[in-house]
Amino acid sequence: MKIYDISMEIREGMPVYKDKEEKKFKFVVTGTLENGANESKLEIGSHTGTHADAYFHMLEKGKKMEEMDINKFIGECIVLDFSNNKDKITVKDFNNTISNKAKNNEKNTMKNKKKDKIIKKNDIVLLKTMAKPLKEFDKNYIYLDMGGAEFLARKKVKCVGIDNLSIERNQPEHETHKTLFNKDIPIIEGLELSKIKPGRYFFVGLPLKVKGGDGSPIRAVLVEK
Repeated sequence: MKIYDISMEIREGMPVYKDKEEKKFKFVVTGTLENGANESKLEIGSHTGTHADAYFHMLEKGKKMEEMDINKFIGECIVLDFSNNKDKITVKDFNNTISNKAKNNEKNTMKNKKKDKIIKKNDIVLLKTMAKPLKEFDKNYIYLDMGGAEFLARKKVKCVGIDNLSIERNQPEHETHKTLFNKDIPIIEGLELSKIKPGRYFFVGLPLKVKGGDGSPIRAVLVEK
């Protein structure tokens, strides 16, 4: 069993969404050993770094962070690689990935007489879009379009994650978020998947139990069996 840490490092100067000042992390020293103990205060946005979105983030009556089902953030996972895409992830991209995977597994599936589903019901689906760790915000990042979100919703996946700081881009009505949220599918953003090979893993990424929260930082890991 091997464990991969797929969380961004939380530090001052880390990349944040659209370089917004209010999202920037601050580390404030509040005590030293000379005064008794090293202590500090973390000033961090609820959507900074590797984080989970509560439905309340985009839905007026959506569940808040303390109301989210923790089981949504633990479970069987598949990592899909779209790092060669130029703009967005669409239904066609998912179908091409599934088709190519099926061809590679054709001999095995013929032996088993049953095709293995690439994306299974209740999977946690992680979308890899970068071959290198994120060092600064890129306004032209790869995103999941509404059609792709609808595709995953039809698959009845448990959760969707991406390595960019947002799963959508330039969507005034937040179609991608809302499509998933309305089907009880939470979103994880800001993962670090650059060294992770596509395939199946077990995922754990637990949000903080923040009352009234619209999002929360998480520590995300993949377990390779």
